[in-house]
Amino acid sequence: MTDIRDRKKDHVELTVTDGTQYQQPSGFERFRFVHNALPEVNFKEVSTEAKLLGRSFNFPLFISSMTGGYADAGPVNSIIAEFCEAENLPFGVGSQRAMLEDESLTDTFSVVRDKAPNAFICSNIGGAQLIGGLSVKKLTRLIDSIKANAVIVHLNPLQELMQPEGDRNFKGVLSGIEQLVKDTDLPVIVKETGAGISEHTARRLLNAGVRVVDVAGAGGTSWAKVENFRASNSSVNHRFDEWGIPTVECIQQLSKLEWERSFEIIASGGIRSSFDIAKSLCLGAHFTATAQPVIKAVKTEGYEGLEQLFNEWKNDLKTILTLLGCKQVSKLNPSHLQKIA
Repeated sequence: MTDIRDRKKDHVELTVTDGTQYQQPSGFERFRFVHNALPEVNFKEVSTEAKLLGRSFNFPLFISSMTGGYADAGPVNSIIAEFCEAENLPFGVGSQRAMLEDESLTDTFSVVRDKAPNAFICSNIGGAQLIGGLSVKKLTRLIDSIKANAVIVHLNPLQELMQPEGDRNFKGVLSGIEQLVKDTDLPVIVKETGAGISEHTARRLLNAGVRVVDVAGAGGTSWAKVENFRASNSSVNHRFDEWGIPTVECIQQLSKLEWERSFEIIASGGIRSSFDIAKSLCLGAHFTATAQPVIKAVKTEGYEGLEQLFNEWKNDLKTILTLLGCKQVSKLNPSHLQKIA
């Protein structure tokens, strides 16, 4: 059986390759912005500030969970943490399951708080690990190791089923999430890992007390493809490579629930530019998240690469807001989009 540390390393290496990305689009290409030739906005006064869970951030982007659980993850997490501290961005570490199984890996996660003493950082555990309940001792270790501000539960049944050594039992995940909400005072965020969350699933999560739902729809990294790259020829199954709900469809479905529930939507899954970020916010998301472009920038050019990527995205978002006549991201709404397909 593959060591969990090797598996985590493989995941990070493979997600930055083009071959692991969905062919089916996220859905953003079906919309274009409604240009405002009289914006009546001063570019210099445009703000990209946005709120999530009552906290203000400089940009509506969450650096999504991916890294941790193997020796080389420490430096990557360190760079991301340092950057998020400097730019006031929220982020989450990768699954801390490996840390719970091997205490020697704790430092690959705890380094983030050392580098980002004031940042908003989220713990992360898989839904399957909550079946039967997570012990108070383990929950405390998850949170205390990084002094977490929130707890992310990731749902990844597709990935697990494509993984030869993956989990096969998902019965009891929902009750595990409900128990987690009761056992911690921190807000609980639930995210998919790329196959999307439907309105029906979101309603069940909200009933369990979840505060934020990250749709993580199809259109970005396909974890079925990632696992197929890792698999031996005898266990490859490409029939599920394109399985999932496109990100835009997820956002549209979940935004309907806002009329009856108080919660926040994070849009992720194929967020590759500020155009995707702005369209997500227009469609009803409160915040966005991405991982693949960030990991790619860090692995190729380190902190400077991430800084360059972020500066481009920030300038682009300010330009988009100006061209739509919006002084701040909270003003974005469906009227700023036109459906073209």
